[in-house]
Parts: sequence; structure tokens; C-alpha cells
Amino acid sequence: MSHVSASAGAAHIRDHRSVTAAMEKRLLVALAGRLPPSINSDHLSALGFASIVATGVLFALITVTPWAAYAIPFALALNWFGDSLDGTLARVRNQQRPRYGYYVDHVIDIAGTSALMAGLAMSGIINPLLALALLSVYLLLCAESYLSTHASGVFKMSFVGFGPTELRLVLVAGALKVAASPVVTLPVLGSQLLFDVGGGVALVGMAGAFAISAARTTRDLYKAEPIPAAATSGGPSTDEPAPQECVA
Repeated sequence: MSHVSASAGAAHIRDHRSVTAAMEKRLLVALAGRLPPSINSDHLSALGFASIVATGVLFALITVTPWAAYAIPFALALNWFGDSLDGTLARVRNQQRPRYGYYVDHVIDIAGTSALMAGLAMSGIINPLLALALLSVYLLLCAESYLSTHASGVFKMSFVGFGPTELRLVLVAGALKVAASPVVTLPVLGSQLLFDVGGGVALVGMAGAFAISAARTTRDLYKAEPIPAAATSGGPSTDEPAPQECVA
């Protein structure tokens, strides 16, 4: 027997305010209208997952040949196509499955990003401990986002103008730079690995986003649900059911 209730709701509002969100939405709707009926949202989700895993493999292969970095933009483009278009296609065709889509999409995100970070850790272009720290903070952000969505009914898809597409573009730029040289020269610090510098900035940014979002959601929920007034009678608290009499 399934443990999923058929009546349980999972509707939420999508809040997407990244730099590219408006342009991206128009493009995705246009692409969805041109896909053949034989392709459905599950196919696109599978493509998105396979391509992010391939991206991680390509990063790991940089230790074998720097030319692997040139294939990373193509893998990320496929990931964008599958990951961004699956939900749009379902909405355009009026084939939404809110709970299934929400769950599968985010399970794929967690597994795919873990594979990506594993590939980065093996690439030699970033300190492996930094890659692990990035994955840890990313998972913190995911957990906060999913909890916030459940509690508030709003799914925030971006922070300070940055969303998944912007992050992919940063990775593309980094991969192309690494293909030429993985090192950058900075004032005072001298020569540093590009991904160590970018990863450090991303780590601070994601940790800050987690802290700010958690504090903001806690504040909003506290305002929406203040502590109830204490009961004035000696009767049982209204927060718990009254005890039931035992019948012999």
C-alpha cells in the first residue's frame, strides 16, 4: 500500500527573481511549445540529471586532459535544457504533478550537485576540502529552502538576483578559463587557483544566504504564529487533546 496520501496538497508559489528569469521564462515557453508530443517532462528530468553527472565527470577528467574543460559548457547547456524545461513543459501542456514534480526535481538536484562537487574535488583545480565545504553549505541551503517552502508555501528560486541559470553561467566561464589556465593572479595574494578564489566567494555567499533566509523565514512565521495567550482556567491546554476516559 502506498504511504502517500492522495489528498495531501503540495501547491506552492514559485518566487523566481533572478537576473535572467523573465527572458528565460519566455524562451522556455517557446521551446516547450515546439517539443514533439513523444517527449515529456520525465524525459527532460532524466536529461538534466544525466548531464549534471556528466559535468562532474568532465571536471574529474581535467586531471587527464585540460580539453575536457571545453566540453563542460555543452554539458551544462544540456542540463539547463532538461532541468529548466521539464516543469515548463508540464505547465504548458497542463500536465502538472505538483508533489511528484517537486520531489523528483529536488532529489535530482541534490544527487546531481553531489556528483558535480565530487567531480570538482577530483579535478585538481580546487582544494578538495573547499569542494566538500561548498557541498555542505549547498545542502544546508536546500534543506532551508525545502523547509521554508513547506512552512510558508513560497518556493524561492533565487537570492540577490542569482539563480540556477546564473550559477551555470559562472561555471561555464570558469571552465573556459581553466581550459587556458587554472591560475589567476590577484593583488597581495599572488597566484591562486581560480576555483579556490571563486569557491571561497561562493562559500561565503551561500552561508550568508542561508543565514539571512533562515532568519527572515523564522521572523515571518513568528509574526504569523505568535505565542498563544496562556490559558486562564485550570483546564487542559488547548494545544493538546483532552484526556479520554478509559472504558473497562
